[in-house]
Amino acid sequence: MDDPVDALAVSLFSEILTVDQLARHQLSRVLPKGMEISHFSVLNHLARTKSEKTPAQLAQLFHVTRGAMTNTIAKLEWAGYVHVRPDWDDARRKWISISPAGRNARDLAYQAISPTLRGLVEDMGADAVRHAIPILRALRARMEEEG
Repeated sequence: MDDPVDALAVSLFSEILTVDQLARHQLSRVLPKGMEISHFSVLNHLARTKSEKTPAQLAQLFHVTRGAMTNTIAKLEWAGYVHVRPDWDDARRKWISISPAGRNARDLAYQAISPTLRGLVEDMGADAVRHAIPILRALRARMEEEG
């Protein structure tokens, strides 16, 4: 690994993967009992967009398999956090929306993780975080293009 570009790329992805692991660990510790990061992510998306999504749309959005998303949706439905309804035009498809209980669970989870996230931004400095976001977004977009 004598190439400086290769070394830079390895360092970048090493940091990203480590940050991902640490963030998941810290957030998992403060989420309400029984809620996983994947549950919060789906509830948060449905709450923010205020629209129904199909399991396939959610799987694509979160870059997971349909099977993984089906499992997450089943757990959320069992907890009463989402409504699953059939598509009246295509019986093979279902539509997922957040329930009032799901919105409440999302809000409680958000309150639980907010101090951790806020503390990280305050420690790093808001300007540094603002400068990092466009770089991370560009990296994500590039990786999404490559599939």
